[in-house]
Formats: sequence, structure tokens, C-alpha cells
Amino acid sequence: MSTVIELNQVKFTWPRSDKPVLDIAELVIDKGQHLFIQGESGCGKTSLLNLLSGITEPDSGNLRILDQPLTALSPHQRDRFRADHLGVIFQQFNLLPYLNVIENVTLPFYFSDRRRHKVKDTHDAAINILRELEITSGLFEKDVLDLSVGQQQRVAVARALVGNPELVIADEPTSALDSKNRDTFLRLLFELSTEHDSTLIFVSHDDHLSSFFEHSINLAETNRAYQGEAV
Repeated sequence: MSTVIELNQVKFTWPRSDKPVLDIAELVIDKGQHLFIQGESGCGKTSLLNLLSGITEPDSGNLRILDQPLTALSPHQRDRFRADHLGVIFQQFNLLPYLNVIENVTLPFYFSDRRRHKVKDTHDAAINILRELEITSGLFEKDVLDLSVGQQQRVAVARALVGNPELVIADEPTSALDSKNRDTFLRLLFELSTEHDSTLIFVSHDDHLSSFFEHSINLAETNRAYQGEAV
């Protein structure tokens, strides 16, 4: 089984801070895994996600994503790498209100030739994945702000998964859902991640969600820089 993410002796410190917010000896994530990263507020979840997505880079250590050392890339190259290989589901969804549902889902194709070339037709690819997520055709041309929270969430998932990115990162995506809708959402997310051959990293403060995952870590225990205070 190939490795998608590998961290070795990674440290990260925010500017104007005198101590690291992340100090991780080792973290290895294999292709196809669905990994749950649990962490209470302040344990470094946002800092870790920023590193994994190439928004920031570590002060020291080795960080490889899809066998690519991110520290070897310029900021512009990291932006391109993220667009080509990563799908992100944000806590607040970050859908664009001036675009309709289809336009939001096809947005990644405008930033990544790699993802666009994986499909025969971008419009059809968006429709197919929306239908898999139980978004009906009557909603395709709707403004995203006219959708329910659950529907907006599924549109955000469609946008993250369209074009089959190798890695999908979900940042607290169930915080606004009740338990029934949360369970339905997780089932669909797992099914689609597997179908699209995407490795899934799901981050949340809610440790009850770990029971849904075969693999999980507690970041407060993994991050040696965390001593129980806000970071």
C-alpha cells in the first residue's frame, strides 16, 4: 500500500511566537485510508491542516504529500499542487454565493487542468456527483444560499470530490448537523471517497465521531508541542 502523507520530526511555529505550535515525531497515512483526527480546541488542528494543504510550511522536519516534499515547492507551486491533488470541505462550506450549484461544483476545474482532464465533460461530472449525493436536478441552477444547510454541505462535498483528487480533507464539516443528518452525511462521504479512490482526512473536536472510522488519532497526544494550553 502506498503512502499518501508522511511527516517526520515536523515542527511549526507561528511568526512572532517563541515556541512551536506543532511538534510531530511521525504521522503516516496510507492510500485509501479514512482517518479521523480528533483534537480539542487549541491542540493545533488548524496548523496541521495548513501544513498538509501547503498553505504554510514547517520550520523543520520532512513533510511529503503524494511523495512530493512540499518544502521543495514555491508558494505558487504549492497552490498548484493543492488545486491538482486536494479537495477540501470547509466547516463553513465556503460556497460562492454569486454562483449557482453547478457552477460551484465545477469551480475546481478552472484551477486545475489535471482534475479537468480526468473527466470527459465537466458539466456532466458535476451532475453525476450531485446525484450521487442526492441533490436533485431541480436544485442544479439554484443559488446556493437558497439551499438548506444539509444541501449546502453536500454541494461542498461534491466540489471537493469532483475530478477525483487523491486527498480529501474535511475540516469540522458536521458541526452544524443533527445526529441523523450527520450519520447520513458520513455514510455518503465514505461511499464517495471510496468510489473516487480518495484518501480521507476528517478533522473534528467531537471524539464521538471516532467510532465511525477504522483509523483515528488524538492530535493532543500526537502533538508534542501541546501542553493543554491554547496554541
